[in-house]
Amino acid sequence: MGHLPRRQKASPASHLRRPAATSMKHDRDDRLSSLPDDILVNILDRLNARDASRTSVLSRRWSQLLVKLSRLIINAKDFLPEGLSNDNMSGDDLVRVNAAAVEATKSLLACRNPGEHTIRLLSTAFYLRDDVPISIGHAVGNAMATHKVEKAEFTVLTEKQHLQCTLDDTVNYGAQFVSFFNECLNAFSGLTRLYLENLTFAESDMVSNILVACKQLKYLGFLNCETESWMTLQVEHAQLSELSFVDCCFGEVELKWLPRLSRVNFVIWRVYKDLPLSFGHVPLLEAVTLVNVALSWHKMVKLSTLLSETSVQELHLGFKCEKIWVQPERLTKRQASAFQRLRIVNLDCIPEGYDLTWTMFILEAAPSLEEFYMTVMDHPCEMQMNKKRRKKALYSKRKGVEWESPTSNFVHHHLTKLIIFCFDSCMVSHVRRVIKAAVNLKDVYLYDRLTCDDCKHLEPLKPNTFPLSKKHRCSMRMVMTQGIESHARIRFLSCDGIRDDHVDMILF
Repeated sequence: MGHLPRRQKASPASHLRRPAATSMKHDRDDRLSSLPDDILVNILDRLNARDASRTSVLSRRWSQLLVKLSRLIINAKDFLPEGLSNDNMSGDDLVRVNAAAVEATKSLLACRNPGEHTIRLLSTAFYLRDDVPISIGHAVGNAMATHKVEKAEFTVLTEKQHLQCTLDDTVNYGAQFVSFFNECLNAFSGLTRLYLENLTFAESDMVSNILVACKQLKYLGFLNCETESWMTLQVEHAQLSELSFVDCCFGEVELKWLPRLSRVNFVIWRVYKDLPLSFGHVPLLEAVTLVNVALSWHKMVKLSTLLSETSVQELHLGFKCEKIWVQPERLTKRQASAFQRLRIVNLDCIPEGYDLTWTMFILEAAPSLEEFYMTVMDHPCEMQMNKKRRKKALYSKRKGVEWESPTSNFVHHHLTKLIIFCFDSCMVSHVRRVIKAAVNLKDVYLYDRLTCDDCKHLEPLKPNTFPLSKKHRCSMRMVMTQGIESHARIRFLSCDGIRDDHVDMILF
């Protein structure tokens, strides 16, 4: 007996602990089960379809709650086994998760009684493969015919990701989508959100056909999509409020008549000399995002011309660490009207080492500007670093632009926040320039260098001179404000603690 492990010895306390633990578990279960149905449904509505369906094994009551869900979010990616992602799954994995998405869509919709419970959101994300899209399309179309569905979304994914796709891939995906679209017009007619990627359409009017069929659309997004022949795409839609084109080739895009459009994202126009975008009737347009990798042959964009018929309040411009493609302007009063309602401007991935004076033209043109964001960085994992390839592709050797203010002693009354990511000591004079002009400036946030997971192990292209010591920061503050009456609070911050309201302004 002396050689037996202690854990085998009987202990009165050990006999008492197990029932106590079991009792506590039952108490917790009882407390959860005692909640009314509407609270439990509210909890389940916050889960994706896979996790919500798993609760049906707990009891008959839980299984009956599934028919009351108001949010049905079914994403094929949610059915991937742990450790797998879109980057490393096999073709067989894709078939399995796609089949699971079909089964989840059909089962969650089939168990509901027509008209009994409103579906606030029916969101499905699936891969464009085999007959899966058509199966989901028919299930969603039937649900729209028999239930009240307030919002319906399709996210149509492809097996290969953007940068892996060849032209043959996108042509094949495009043909598959057209078949899906033509077979499931009932479902498309009720969609409020549609996202498409990696599609080449043989017919130049396919985008117009989508807009005509999808009369309820609020959001339409394209990534790496194009038509085989380019022509002017005139976009007209009564309901559309957000439109996104990322690395697409549809020819000239004219937003002709969009009375409810509020947001536009137009990212990368690599094959066009001029920005292939123009605005017509867009009375509610509030936010515009433009991003491009400008080469030496890309023409400069005059914002006063582009935005002349709009009332934009937020402007996000991204430069991908390459040539500045915005033309600084000396504006007449009429030209400056395009900037009158601007409240927020965000300049992202401005290349390092160039004078920032040109950014002052925006401040001078936008009297209502309240928040000014800038990220100044060279991002190695997104840049072409090979000198021979840069020369062959006609990247610009000089990336900056020059501008001189026509107004001496310019004063701005509404700017309250200046936020700079990747602040460097060479920017002190620019910060001082803004502080001097913005007489009601309250906060200046100066962040250290940003890094991403792909290039955090790489050495910066230029040495970082962000002030780390308290003494260095105090001396910088003095230089920035010397001789200026300003109440602005200047903060030097690490990128480990970026404020929540600043994070969304980082576009890269």
